[in-house]
Amino acid sequence: MMEGEGHLVSDIMKKKIISIDESETIKKAASMMNEAEIGSIIITKDNIPVGILTERDFVTKIASKDISLSVPVSQVMTHPLLVIAPNQTVWEVAEIMRNMGIHRVAVQEGGKIIGMVTTTDLVKIVSIGSDSNLHKIADLIFSRQEKQ
Repeated sequence: MMEGEGHLVSDIMKKKIISIDESETIKKAASMMNEAEIGSIIITKDNIPVGILTERDFVTKIASKDISLSVPVSQVMTHPLLVIAPNQTVWEVAEIMRNMGIHRVAVQEGGKIIGMVTTTDLVKIVSIGSDSNLHKIADLIFSRQEKQ
């Protein structure tokens, strides 16, 4: 078995999650993200997770389009919110992220966001393996890409 193959999302997810109501401003979201030292914030409506705002969104949807920081986050968030379950495997989430072209995904259990998995988390779990395991993983990734 290759390193990371038997690990679950719950094994690698970060549990530090912050959220903000969709009516709050981009500036407030940025301040909260900066203070928490994290790269994304969950957007809620009536305390229900509906979207996400990421560092990449700040570049592609806000700064590059000269959007005012006083605009509500609902206008720039990524939605609907893609979620995964904590009992999914690391390989499953890696495949989802690759196919969707995303770098982070929220972990949901019972209607509540309980964690976040990023591409950095995936790299960390894979890099635990030996060099030969890393080569096997790289070969597997490249062979899957060639088939598409």
